Amino acid sequence: MALTALPSHTHGTSSGESSRAAPSRAAPSAAVRSGALPHGELPDVHRVLLCVALPCLAVSPEHGQLNGQGLEGFYQSGRRLLSRCLLRIAGRDPLPLQGRLVAADRARFSAVVRTSADAGPDPEISVERLRDADGTERITLHSSARGVRRFPVEITLGTDLAELAAIAVGRAGPELPASVHAAGLRWATADGGHAVVAADPAPQDALASAGLLRWDMELAPGASRTIELRIRTDRPARPTGRTASNPLPEAGAEGDDPRVRQLFAASLGDLRALLLRGPGGSTDVHPAAGVPWRCGPPAAEALWAVRMALPLGTRLAAGTMRTLARTQFRGPGRDFGRIPGPLRDAGPHLPPSCTGVEATLAFPVVLAEARRWGLPEGDLAELLPTAERCLHWLRTALGADGLLGEPGPTGPRRVETQAHAHRAALLGADLLEACGRPGADGWREWAGALRLRFRRTFWAGESTDGRPAAARCSDGRLLPHASASAAHLLDTGLLGGGKQAPGLLDASETERLVAMLTGADLDSGWGLRGLGCKEPGHNPFGHRAGAVRIHETAVAIGGLIAAGYEEEAGSLLRSVLDAAETFGHRLPEMYAGQRRTAATAPVPHPAACRPAAVAAAAGIQLLTALAGIRPDAPARTVALRPVRSAPLGAVQLTGLRVAEEPFSVRVSALGLGMVEEAAPGLQLGV
Repeated sequence: MALTALPSHTHGTSSGESSRAAPSRAAPSAAVRSGALPHGELPDVHRVLLCVALPCLAVSPEHGQLNGQGLEGFYQSGRRLLSRCLLRIAGRDPLPLQGRLVAADRARFSAVVRTSADAGPDPEISVERLRDADGTERITLHSSARGVRRFPVEITLGTDLAELAAIAVGRAGPELPASVHAAGLRWATADGGHAVVAADPAPQDALASAGLLRWDMELAPGASRTIELRIRTDRPARPTGRTASNPLPEAGAEGDDPRVRQLFAASLGDLRALLLRGPGGSTDVHPAAGVPWRCGPPAAEALWAVRMALPLGTRLAAGTMRTLARTQFRGPGRDFGRIPGPLRDAGPHLPPSCTGVEATLAFPVVLAEARRWGLPEGDLAELLPTAERCLHWLRTALGADGLLGEPGPTGPRRVETQAHAHRAALLGADLLEACGRPGADGWREWAGALRLRFRRTFWAGESTDGRPAAARCSDGRLLPHASASAAHLLDTGLLGGGKQAPGLLDASETERLVAMLTGADLDSGWGLRGLGCKEPGHNPFGHRAGAVRIHETAVAIGGLIAAGYEEEAGSLLRSVLDAAETFGHRLPEMYAGQRRTAATAPVPHPAACRPAAVAAAAGIQLLTALAGIRPDAPARTVALRPVRSAPLGAVQLTGLRVAEEPFSVRVSALGLGMVEEAAPGLQLGV
């Protein structure tokens, strides 16, 4: 599925790269049909049901009728194949009762039909529409009447065959004329694009000028009849997550808290639905960043997602890194070793950040940790040179002050960028040493020097409660505002023997950071705000200016557990589960950072991707973190460090992967861990 549109928080370019101009946030859906949207606006997606099995997608309102408004319709590889699908029974629209997702790729719509033959006020004809992202819709009518019922069924179809990028900015164009084709209708464009809808059973009448298919239906008492629509195109489609070589296992979770099972199942389903194949075929499966706006090539979000999903195995991480490795700059110059990526909005106090820098620093981290989880030697040997080039770029990209500016050496020294660089150095050293490559000691020394430099130059004074600055300008000026980005300082990474890499902060500094993250300024009660609510420029809907980004909240929870702050981690975890319940357990990439009260619920962001790879993977990480799995597959050991406070009660995780073999673990309500299934020869370490 080609990159179609980007939200306004992703924009601009970095050296040697390009990025499409991004339409911004929600506009009334009618505007999409009537003309171009105001500059930068996107149709809202928080009130629609998104069925996803990339590169296929179905976008539906909750009532189930497709009117062609906004993004409504069936898509394949970024093109809308069907925009209208209106059902009428006995000359009337069905009365919608319920619309909901039943899986990541399917939605069910329930309705009833009132007719003049009804015996009383109770409807006697029910309608169920089961809509699948792959371009299939099954419409089933059931009669509870006492006698035989006869009535016409009509389905009106239409499409513009527009690209999602054009639809997103209100330039979908007019509907196309249809022609009768076999048991359905066909539409075509001058550039060769076309779509076909076939019906089973075949309609008795087909009127191309009105896009109408018609059946004369007869239902005996208690009988049901089904009409199946199949929407297709002859344009070759890359295999979907359903049919591609799926790198994710049939894992599951159960717990005293029923939301454990629901969140894990929804997260795993969403992650599967987002899978795409890269140019390398079945070995290059990677997650798209999010639907509907970011379905393009993988970047930083994909690496963070596969890192959080390592408990599900290493195949997805290997495919994502293999795809990204092909994009790495290898020509001479200062960009040698960097992975490209567009700029992304960083809030009101900082210039846009470069997702390519983020990906470059994440690559050796993901590779090192994937090795601990059991990455096959062949994949490791193939990907190691890319990680070495990433480390080479890091060494050459430092500013004169020994910190990493971004974007570019004169850019601000962001707190999260220093954390990413420090983690890359330590885990990169671990990786180099394990693979018999030179340079490990030098990287450990470099990381130690960065720790000292960070503590001397990055710590805001007592006037701001003694906390790490959000950034340090190249002239030495600190930006002291409270930001959830500082949570990355707690994310230290996994070394051999189940050990955590040392962080940039000492114990007392960590304590003050925890106080900042868990204070009312950043903790909304539903998760961490990107920018504190007392800071200038705070906006509860701002992507990095106050909204809750689930990735940063998940990083904070994992970091708090690793640092020994279990009570604080448990409180934040329960907050996220409460929010997930509001969203049907399908976590969006972000939602409004408004203060939680007894009378409020989390407020959706109108342009947030849902599903999103980092949000789906965060659901996996949040629950597997409770078991504290510390694998060292090369040493054939695995250690458990479960959360002793057991914030969700007993939890059981099944079908995970360590050393590419099934791994299951149980954590009791007393916080005691027990391995129930593991690879042969895998020893339980301390």
